[in-house]
Amino acid sequence: MATKLKIRKGDLVQMLSGKDRGKQGRVLEARPSEGRVIVENLNMIKRHTKPRPIQSSSRMGQPQIQPGGVIEKAAPVPVSKVMIVCPNCNRPTRVGVVLKDVKGDRRSVRVCRRDDCRKEIDG
Repeated sequence: MATKLKIRKGDLVQMLSGKDRGKQGRVLEARPSEGRVIVENLNMIKRHTKPRPIQSSSRMGQPQIQPGGVIEKAAPVPVSKVMIVCPNCNRPTRVGVVLKDVKGDRRSVRVCRRDDCRKEIDG
């Protein structure tokens, strides 16, 4: 699997397939080693947990307990199932990388691949 992703934490992405197809959300976490991303409020799963004590730094008082029950959380999604939404044209797009001179050194900058846009994704 590729170790470098073109999608980063904080990007707005759109789901391409599955039960949440067409919905948009922000990337909460990117996992390049797994080739997956966690998107806010998309691909929600239910996890049944037991109540358990929380390891707290303060030893005063009674031990705090993490409540049990059914917890809904976002599950990782393969990065191939999401597409970044361009902040300029507000449409899902592929990501291109170009080299740009910034303060004397060359940096790679992500750009929108749509023909009528071609603007930078990160500022």
